[in-house]
Amino acid sequence: MLRAFLLIVVGLAGDPEHGELFAKWGSALADASAQVGVARERLVYLADSKDEGVKTSGRATREEIEKALAAFAKASTADDVVYVVLFGHGSYDGQSARFNLPGRDMTPADFNALLRKVPARVVFVNTSSSSGPFVEELSAPGRTIITATRSGAEQFTTLFGGYFVEAFASDAADGDKNGRISMLEAFLYARGEVARAYEREGLLATEHAMLDDNGDKAGSQTPSATGADGKLAAGLSLGSAADAAPLPEDPRLRALYLERRDLERRVESLRLLKDSMPPAKYTSELERLVTDLALKTREIRTLEGDPKP
Repeated sequence: MLRAFLLIVVGLAGDPEHGELFAKWGSALADASAQVGVARERLVYLADSKDEGVKTSGRATREEIEKALAAFAKASTADDVVYVVLFGHGSYDGQSARFNLPGRDMTPADFNALLRKVPARVVFVNTSSSSGPFVEELSAPGRTIITATRSGAEQFTTLFGGYFVEAFASDAADGDKNGRISMLEAFLYARGEVARAYEREGLLATEHAMLDDNGDKAGSQTPSATGADGKLAAGLSLGSAADAAPLPEDPRLRALYLERRDLERRVESLRLLKDSMPPAKYTSELERLVTDLALKTREIRTLEGDPKP
């Protein structure tokens, strides 16, 4: 029987604003995994700070990551799947990419040394900046490698992680309408939403996600269930849109909740695009979205009969 083991790592944020978003994404993925049957003893959630929440298993350090993957290697079999999902910042010095952690960072080679000991199939998702070089190093038969960027030179903070997590609660991500969100579907959904986010702001995209699952060390930006890359990812599912937090049954409330969800993710995306936008444009757009979000929340409360303003 296939069992899922999941390691979530929220690394260095750099500033409180990014830290809040990365922690939100990590927590949301932990919630989603619990709803679809990832047993608590097979979930390890590591965060930059012990204050990230009660769900964390420990601090996101190299030592804790090594301990978690060693435990997974011992407990898993060839019939299982080990998922590793990284949220945070990455860096690249022209030769080596790194995932930034408190203390010693980790390179693709560091992760590969640990994953070689895992007998199970592996899904490794690095949503950080400069994550592209992880594809070449980690690519191997039985592994699905997903990165938010196509190279180490794409060093701006990425949007991919937020949309990747969102896919597991989105009916729109379920391309084959089977009630499950595969790794391929989550990738395609996140890639599309990232592109739309940059288009909305009139910005040139500074991230291009990649997926490799055929072991040839060359990822694809356009994988498919019938292509060179995508076949393995299409058959691996962690989450389900049907198992996400339920929306209200009332059609008017349901529509308002979906509209508010869209505004919330647009605010998240805008904040991550801050460094690549003119300050005046960023401030103006943020004020508009925050105002729209407040009005939408008031509209929901009014319809629900909540007297709070």
